[in-house]
Amino acid sequence: MKQQAAITLQDVVYETEKNKIIHGITGMFTKGKITAIIGPSGAGKTTLFRLCNGLLSPSDGNILIDGEDILTFDPVNLRRRVGIVLQQATMLEGSVRDNVALSLQLAGKELKQDEAERIIQEVGLEAEILDRKSRDLSGGQKQKVSIARTLLNEPEILLLDEITSSLDRVSKQDIENLMRRINSEYGTTIIWITHNLEQAKSVADEVWVMMNGTIAEAGPIDILDHPENDAVKHFVMEEEK
Repeated sequence: MKQQAAITLQDVVYETEKNKIIHGITGMFTKGKITAIIGPSGAGKTTLFRLCNGLLSPSDGNILIDGEDILTFDPVNLRRRVGIVLQQATMLEGSVRDNVALSLQLAGKELKQDEAERIIQEVGLEAEILDRKSRDLSGGQKQKVSIARTLLNEPEILLLDEITSSLDRVSKQDIENLMRRINSEYGTTIIWITHNLEQAKSVADEVWVMMNGTIAEAGPIDILDHPENDAVKHFVMEEEK
């Protein structure tokens, strides 16, 4: 069966006045799969995410979401459809409930109690946490609240940017298991930037290796066991030390 594209990039370039950050990337993220994006710092991974989420616009080339040009989407609807969770789980002052409700408030909707309880339990937290102050949460709890806030929009595509890098081992495993379940139960396309090769191999079906604003190698996750590109070989060897 032919694989469908959740996001397609066609010769995408992004440059500022001083730097060219993305150099003509062409490729697709497979619908319903988990794709890991790995590569050294400064490779352009986070910039690529911001382009896929509409936070940045490409300098050249096209980005398609389910075959439709990203520029045709209303920005609010696009960010509901393509959710993003960042490395630092930014929390508002106030309660966990206030933080979870934010995404609905931006759409002019109200968070109902049963919905709040459902989504917070979905990410492995107890309903009682809704009334706690966000500043009193642990790092792992904050990240789960951030994920719950994003999941409330029922995104078709979920972009995860180093979301477990500052968490302890147990919290990291909790998030990995959660993402596998979301992918399996809802068919959500997940694209996950990670610096951890072990994590990439554990959670992902496919991988993109980014270097210097390009895709050095891409394919099934097992290409990391026998990369063909010399730079990718060196990167993998260094990361596995």
